[in-house]
Amino acid sequence: MITENMNDYIKQLESVCRVNDNIAPRLFEEYGVNKGLRDENGKGVLTGLTNISKIISSKIENNRKVSCDGELWYRGYRVEELIGSLDEDEFGFEKFAYLLLMGDLPDEEEERDFKEIIGACRTLPTNFTRDVIMKAPSEDVMNSMTRSILTLASYDRQAKNPSISNSLRQCIQLISEFPLLAVYGYNAYNHYEKNESMYIHHPDKSLSTAENILMMMRPDQKYTLTEAKVLDTALILHMEHGGGNNSTFTTRVVTSSGSDTYSTMAAAMCSLKGPKHGGANIKVMEMMENIRNHVRDYSDKDEIEAYLGKIVDKEAFDNKGLIYGMGHAVYSISDPRERVFKSYVKQLAEEKGRNDDLELYENIEELAPKVIAEKRKIYKGVSPNVDFYSGFVYDMLGIPVELYTAMFAIARVVGWSAHRIEEMICADKIIRPAYMSIMEEKSL
Repeated sequence: MITENMNDYIKQLESVCRVNDNIAPRLFEEYGVNKGLRDENGKGVLTGLTNISKIISSKIENNRKVSCDGELWYRGYRVEELIGSLDEDEFGFEKFAYLLLMGDLPDEEEERDFKEIIGACRTLPTNFTRDVIMKAPSEDVMNSMTRSILTLASYDRQAKNPSISNSLRQCIQLISEFPLLAVYGYNAYNHYEKNESMYIHHPDKSLSTAENILMMMRPDQKYTLTEAKVLDTALILHMEHGGGNNSTFTTRVVTSSGSDTYSTMAAAMCSLKGPKHGGANIKVMEMMENIRNHVRDYSDKDEIEAYLGKIVDKEAFDNKGLIYGMGHAVYSISDPRERVFKSYVKQLAEEKGRNDDLELYENIEELAPKVIAEKRKIYKGVSPNVDFYSGFVYDMLGIPVELYTAMFAIARVVGWSAHRIEEMICADKIIRPAYMSIMEEKSL
């Protein structure tokens, strides 16, 4: 237990760190160093090559770079076309996981075999749920999952085998196991920390990933086709994003060191859980709840615009001046994931009787870019990103807030796996960026 004196001492140390670790912003410009590996326009510094996916946010017209509607491609296919190719009652997460891992869409036999492997691997070692997941329940499900991932290495006799085939086997197993680690981790917390009923439903090998998540999460194990399709779409849209995001870069960095699959995925999880990355949809939900408490009429655009202005002016919500869910590091005119997702959001809102909430979201989507443009100096357009609606969808599905970022991880482990395998096959050097020292030399 840290005493009050200890707390005072740590605060003193913090003040020293703030002085000695402070680097003047002008030095970054003076030495040509891009903060956050992004240039002054927000574009990521090129650090590698990939054949897995790509993002397009601008095009060249008349020898000029102009912004365009965002595009997301998986292995040569636009994500909208992939999702649009599915039948109304067809689930695509497993099919497109094969695409990202293997590089080609599976034929019927390959798809059937891959789904059978995913189903067969959707299990945990004997007593793992009791001995690992339930022993230290945590409100932070991402931490619980990360601990479980590292512990799974102890059950794998080939944990350190560096071969491609072994890493691919481990990746497929983790893709299958992530839903269990997430749902069981939450259920343990819900029972031991929130004093709710405990129920552990075993996965059904014949069901899709989305169906299994809903079935395992709910006491009655029931769900509708619409609910499962919306969740399946969310998983597809979150499974990969161009390779340049923080957690995928972490995957590449750790893989390049020669580390094992479990350590690599655990590192990626630690990156994803940050509120600037995978935890962003939770901030959107917190902001929306705040707006509901201060806006009386969800159809009154003037009232909504006025309150958004207060948020941007740092006079409301968390006083950070941000409208969460608006803007993206890459996209400017539109986020393709949000465009695809929105039609499914409308369908689910109709089924759940949440049209009033949807109206509020749509009005904020319309008004926020205008408010931000009027009050902030921006170098590119502002549009809603996928996080703007994903929390709303999870809420309508009855998924607890503690699982929001975990849902992201369940999807993104596919992209991490694809990048790990590509890094192992194509790269032979450890990723080791350089930092320029501005340290002042001293004498004793």
